[in-house]
Amino acid sequence: MARKSPCLSGFPGYAFPVSQTIQLRLHAPGDLGKFRLPAGVQQRLSQLLDRQDQGFPLTAAERLEAEGLVDLSEMLSLLKLRSSRPQPVAA
Repeated sequence: MARKSPCLSGFPGYAFPVSQTIQLRLHAPGDLGKFRLPAGVQQRLSQLLDRQDQGFPLTAAERLEAEGLVDLSEMLSLLKLRSSRPQPVAA
């Protein structure tokens, strides 16, 4: 019996390997490190995570919302970190 390779859900009929890495090079504004979640969005994320930490289960919709907000927060943190690295000088 052939084993199926892991694939991403949400793409019926397509099998995308999960282990694939894609690198993109983007030119970003110099103030990219200043990007943050808006205060209301950060507050909502904190509320959801605090409830979960206190042992109150999140609904499926709240869990998806929290996961999306965490992903966004992590992406902004990564962009901030990358923007603080010295850029190579073009020859």
